[in-house]
Amino acid sequence: MAVLRELVVFPSKCFRGVRSYFFSAPLFQNGSLKLNESVSKDGHALDFEQSDTKKMSKAMKSYMERAKIHDNFIKQQLHEYNIGKRHLANMMGKDPEFFTQTDVDEAIRYLFPSGLFDPRARPMMKHPDEIYPKRKAAEFDVNGRPYHSLFYTSKPNYYTLMHDLAVKFKQLDRHEDKIISRGIQNQKPTELFLFGSEWIPKQKIENVLLESLTDAQYVNLIKTFERFSQHPYSVIEKDFIMQFRRQLAAQVEIQQVPELMRDESGRPYMTYNARRKTSNATVKVIGQGTGVISINETDIHFFQREQDKKQIIFPLQFSDMLGKVDVVATVDGCGTSAQSGAIRLGISMCLRSFVNAETIERMRLAGLLSFDPRTRERKKPGQAGARKKFTWKKR
Repeated sequence: MAVLRELVVFPSKCFRGVRSYFFSAPLFQNGSLKLNESVSKDGHALDFEQSDTKKMSKAMKSYMERAKIHDNFIKQQLHEYNIGKRHLANMMGKDPEFFTQTDVDEAIRYLFPSGLFDPRARPMMKHPDEIYPKRKAAEFDVNGRPYHSLFYTSKPNYYTLMHDLAVKFKQLDRHEDKIISRGIQNQKPTELFLFGSEWIPKQKIENVLLESLTDAQYVNLIKTFERFSQHPYSVIEKDFIMQFRRQLAAQVEIQQVPELMRDESGRPYMTYNARRKTSNATVKVIGQGTGVISINETDIHFFQREQDKKQIIFPLQFSDMLGKVDVVATVDGCGTSAQSGAIRLGISMCLRSFVNAETIERMRLAGLLSFDPRTRERKKPGQAGARKKFTWKKR
């Protein structure tokens, strides 16, 4: 019963479902107006509480009244949150001064060991900043004049972001022109790696900009970002682009890449045993090579079909290692398609030790690092083949 009495004092207003209509200025807003503070024409700060309210516009007076109410509300919620956190710390026998939000969640999970597996059914206590959504601050001065030059577009943050993209695009073009003027345009620029991530959805962009967007505006913004990311030197603005991308679901398990081994001559190498259907291949990839490919003590012409040859060369071309390493493979088993597939998997798994993490991720997305479990399906009794049926005749 003592535990229940302590739990009653938890601030109920800090739980899920409470909304707010005022908060700090957004990320892409040029100017923001703080509570009880403005800037006069000569650059001096003014206090709204001491200034002449007759000079204020009606919109500013309305904003000041609502902002003052909201400020007091946030202070009260923060005070109740701190009280509830101290009660939890005392109940768990920890120091309240070093009781973090993670400790709060663990304490609530420990004190409420119910059978409610739905997270929305469990009680929660969060900091007010995590509960109340952000809203725009005042966008105009005491005379009612807007701070932002794009205020009357009704979406100044959206058009500011589009303008920033255009400016950055021109900067990348000027950088490319400098590279060409120096005569080093043949040098291949570093490619921007965007695999494993996607553009954030419309709702999250609206939360960042603090503005509602139409579907057409969202599509236009994403197309602009895609065009910007395709620039040859867009890697310079990688941090800016990744602000509007999110990582996809985490991989099931990141495979540990083995370290390279050294032979008697000091050349690095890696071996791997691969299989495909009933074929088994032992592949050895040797670094510091010239691109020699040996298959069963012959060259790549061991395979007669052009498709099988392409299967062998594809992982080397994809990882940009063609002509830089030597491949020695021995393969047995029936079927040239299965043999070439086993060698391709062996080469791909060996090349992981020669390339960086981004190239490994590209190879994984291309399917080079996945074992192909497909085999020939057996014939079924009562029919011509695995799927084929005998011709049916009514008479």
